[in-house]
Amino acid sequence: MNPNDDFTLNPIYEYSIILIPKNTNGKQKEADGAIHFSCTFVYTERMRIEHLIFDLDNTLYPASAAMDAGITRRMRECIMDFFHENAEAAAERRLRNIKNFSTTLEWLRHEGMNNVEAYFAHVHPQNEADELESDERLRPFLQAIPIPKIICTNAPREHAERVLAKLNVRDLFDDICDIRDFNLQGKPYASAFQTALKKADATIDDALFLDDLVKYTNGYAAIGGTSVLVGTQNGKPLSKDAAALFKGVPPHPGRTFRINSVYELPDLIERLQNE
Repeated sequence: MNPNDDFTLNPIYEYSIILIPKNTNGKQKEADGAIHFSCTFVYTERMRIEHLIFDLDNTLYPASAAMDAGITRRMRECIMDFFHENAEAAAERRLRNIKNFSTTLEWLRHEGMNNVEAYFAHVHPQNEADELESDERLRPFLQAIPIPKIICTNAPREHAERVLAKLNVRDLFDDICDIRDFNLQGKPYASAFQTALKKADATIDDALFLDDLVKYTNGYAAIGGTSVLVGTQNGKPLSKDAAALFKGVPPHPGRTFRINSVYELPDLIERLQNE
């Protein structure tokens, strides 16, 4: 590349430009008094984090919470009812099929289920927050991170509102993106992430996305984002034939980091901003 050529670099990241004299047989090339250089751009990946996009379940609270077991049990009941089979058969059927779909809801709709609101009402009853213990550490923890935050969930908004109210952190999030906002095509569809970014007034380059499921962090990284995989119960990646897989070309490579709990986030933010 000629140093005088026009080029465009992403302003969110820092780049180093290294000019190296070209040599032939140990001698520097010269023509009409000019020195010829090769130009190397080093992508240092120092990120300016201006927005945080949080998953909700098993991210803001641990996967060991009773709510996770309750949601799983009620989803299984919907599968049992739809296929007219027992709990064991329903669990096995879901395990065989979920790798091809973004959510259990997407899979059941593919199978012909059309009463989505009844599904939401059963999986997320009004008293579901009783399954969740309060966490007195969470509010001051989030308050200490001076970065705008939104929720991005594949659950309905009413579930997110109940959980955030139980955790006493609803006012700390500027907005909620739920499965209805995504027209029922949630994470990891690229359109879902784009909807969340738009609602946050963010870009793929300045928003950090946190989730407990690898198929969702993979999805955000696939479109060029920086994602954070939270916890140790992370599920499995989508199959290569899943419709939700992003098949386009990202503006630049994405990446994923891992933390054991959301409480490790400040250290990661500091690391990313000081690389």
